[in-house]
Amino acid sequence: MSYKIVVDSCCELPIDLKKDARFESVPLTLIVGEVYEKEDDENFDQKEFLEIVAKSPVCAKSACPSPERYMQAYQTDADNVYVITLSSHLSGSYNSAMLGKNLYHEAYGEKNIYVVDSKSASCGETQIALKLMELEEAGLSFEEIIGKIEEFVKNLNTYFVLDNLDTLRKNGRMSRVKALVASTLSIKPVMGADDGTIVQRGQSVGIKKALAKMAELVMKEAVEPEKKRIMISHCNAPERAQLVKEQLEGKMLVKEILVIDMAGLSSLYANDGGIIVTL
Repeated sequence: MSYKIVVDSCCELPIDLKKDARFESVPLTLIVGEVYEKEDDENFDQKEFLEIVAKSPVCAKSACPSPERYMQAYQTDADNVYVITLSSHLSGSYNSAMLGKNLYHEAYGEKNIYVVDSKSASCGETQIALKLMELEEAGLSFEEIIGKIEEFVKNLNTYFVLDNLDTLRKNGRMSRVKALVASTLSIKPVMGADDGTIVQRGQSVGIKKALAKMAELVMKEAVEPEKKRIMISHCNAPERAQLVKEQLEGKMLVKEILVIDMAGLSSLYANDGGIIVTL
């Protein structure tokens, strides 16, 4: 059985998979006022984008792909199609992918298409993509893979520390965070995901202490970490990502730790210096 894995562009695929025929990234659109509107694709220039965001008096925002664009991605000879999107609580990407699935069935008939609400973002989506590939390569049936992925998503933990939460807040992505203590630049909240919505998990004075607290949470809450991989996604912050990696690899046994630079959508919401960890 052949397969295809469709992801939205918030998913940071490793370099060796970006041109792999089994994968396709469906781009969201990045918008900064009247000066910038581009698809989040392979042409994304992070440096240029961050400079435009820093200079803009208006908040950056995004637009999800159309159902028709998703339907186009499903037009493949592959027997099984898996689709991974941003948390449905953070974006319309999941609903658009589901509508695209319905449109496909209406136009072309039955096909194995499974849309995964990642209940995460960034490297959380990457975790699911790699797991799907692993299960398909192991020869499991479509139904078996769906069951295992649903369990995988339930057990996936997401954590992040950002220098700036304004983009998330102004775009309405923090509805469950009632009050943030980050009233000064020195207080850095440690954030996480609860069933796909953003919650505050802690706080520290200064970015290094916040990253250390995040690492502590990862280690404390990890279940059977020796069977899992840790992924660290960063926005123009390789030193911070390396610091978190060193804090984790010296204290817990895992399959591997992967560090990935953020793509466009993640860069928009995480802002310069942001770090996301998934396990």
